[in-house]
Amino acid sequence: MTKKDLRIIYLGTPEFAAASLQALVEGGYNVVAVVTMPDKPAGRGHQLQYSDVKKYALSVGLPVLQPEKLKDEAFLEELRSYHADLQIVVAFRMLPEVVWAMPRLGTFNLHASLLPQYRGAAPINRAVMNGDTETGATTFLLKHEIDTGNMILQERLPIGPDENVGSVHDRLMALGTGLVTRTVDLIIDCENRGIPVPTTPQPEIADLRPAPKIFKEDCEIHFAQMTAAEVHNFVRGLSPYPAAWANLNINGQAFENVKIFAVETMENGQWIMDKSSIIVPCKEGAVRILELQAPGKKRMDARAFLNGIH
Repeated sequence: MTKKDLRIIYLGTPEFAAASLQALVEGGYNVVAVVTMPDKPAGRGHQLQYSDVKKYALSVGLPVLQPEKLKDEAFLEELRSYHADLQIVVAFRMLPEVVWAMPRLGTFNLHASLLPQYRGAAPINRAVMNGDTETGATTFLLKHEIDTGNMILQERLPIGPDENVGSVHDRLMALGTGLVTRTVDLIIDCENRGIPVPTTPQPEIADLRPAPKIFKEDCEIHFAQMTAAEVHNFVRGLSPYPAAWANLNINGQAFENVKIFAVETMENGQWIMDKSSIIVPCKEGAVRILELQAPGKKRMDARAFLNGIH
């Protein structure tokens, strides 16, 4: 068997998933169809928005399946019609067994963490928010419990002390593309040798950190309850998206839902607003706000923001 013989169905939605799909297609692997989320209205005109995976799939002429329900019999019948040998999942929703057990070689997932840590929807954000100095990506075989299957390959990636989640996301996305293609190559090699793919059970760890989905209320900064270091990690773990936010009172003016994209820590400090600085005391230490965005305004540095206040 060669990579052109292995029939692959690819399941994913955002940019993170589109990168690995592109690597497979440009690498000559036989992707026969793509499954992605249904189109959603977005913007002021509420026009239907294609996912990044769909945009790329259409650009290279791949069939696109967009089921509302993954157990819908019409969808399952269409999925079976492609006679896939393998399915690959990257940044998609939880699959029912009837889907992930369909291919003869099974289904593997690329997860953006060093499993078993950060199982869940927001592993990259949570690792940076917690101040981790290292993350990575893991490919593993799907089973019933989410993100718990046996691991195939894993690769590590350092996190810089001031790096934000946007940068970590992009570097993990590049790392993940290589991990996906290497995993497929390993599966093909094992198939040709007539042996099972070597996997490793996820280790039992007492201090597991979950990575649940992040909502707006999870992004509020509580300065008085957090140390300066915690605020720093919190902000960079949410920057540039979905962005940490806080309600600020500056020179007697109340600013609600101000997005904060970058801060630097200080050993101590008190509320200071002059022509160039916004310094906020924390539970321990203080932070200087470097970049922020008020509702209806553009993202700007603290000096530009303060210059706009009358």
